[in-house]
Amino acid sequence: MKKLLLVLLVFSAFSAMAETPEEKGLAIAREVDARDTGWGDFRASMSMLLKNRHGEESLRQMRVKGLEVENDGDKSLIVFDQPRDVKGTALLTFSHKVKDDDQWLYLPALKRVKRIASRNKSGPFMGSEFAFEDLASQEVEKYTYKFIRDDELDGKPVFVMERYPVSKYSGYTRQLAWIDRERYIPLKIEFYDRKNALLKVLVFRGYQQYLDKYWRADEMFMDNKQTGKSTLLTWKDYQFRTGLKDSDFTRNSLKRIR
Repeated sequence: MKKLLLVLLVFSAFSAMAETPEEKGLAIAREVDARDTGWGDFRASMSMLLKNRHGEESLRQMRVKGLEVENDGDKSLIVFDQPRDVKGTALLTFSHKVKDDDQWLYLPALKRVKRIASRNKSGPFMGSEFAFEDLASQEVEKYTYKFIRDDELDGKPVFVMERYPVSKYSGYTRQLAWIDRERYIPLKIEFYDRKNALLKVLVFRGYQQYLDKYWRADEMFMDNKQTGKSTLLTWKDYQFRTGLKDSDFTRNSLKRIR
């Protein structure tokens, strides 16, 4: 019996040692995804504060809807309400696990829907520091992974891991992510451009829990280290499981937005 226990202990230790950084990184990503599955749909309000390198600011107000899709990426719809010059502008996103996302931008001044080509996903969304690709759901299959180290961030134990975009159209070579070890939520992400230079840093602040399970950040602050510009997204009025359907996320629905 003692010999059997010793064999099991040795096997367990060897198995733990045999986990590669890539396997551990993937396991962390899968756990992050598993803990954020099952919310169904949501509605929320969002403000976007743009700041240029001189400190000048502009503020926009938006509505956001999201729909969880089984066996694929989520669907989302962002609608601008203020200021008047962008009112009615809307972005519809169909995220996918293993193929490029589908995105359409409705421009009310032209009264037409413009498809965002895959090669343009790295471009800025409405002059912000968030790229179109940043606004799609971050499916596990969109990246490969590598665990870097255990660490602390602002006093919280975290996993630090790298993820590498699979899509050839991504504007990033890699992203370095700090993941809260207790809640498996991102606290900070560094984005490296196609020359592998630090481009942007995204910080998540003020997490709140909804439905006793799902964590959402009140603020997402994107700081462009190359231009000195920044964008602050502030979320509020979250409502989950409101009865949204696929028909609420169609290209035709973009033209009916009020």
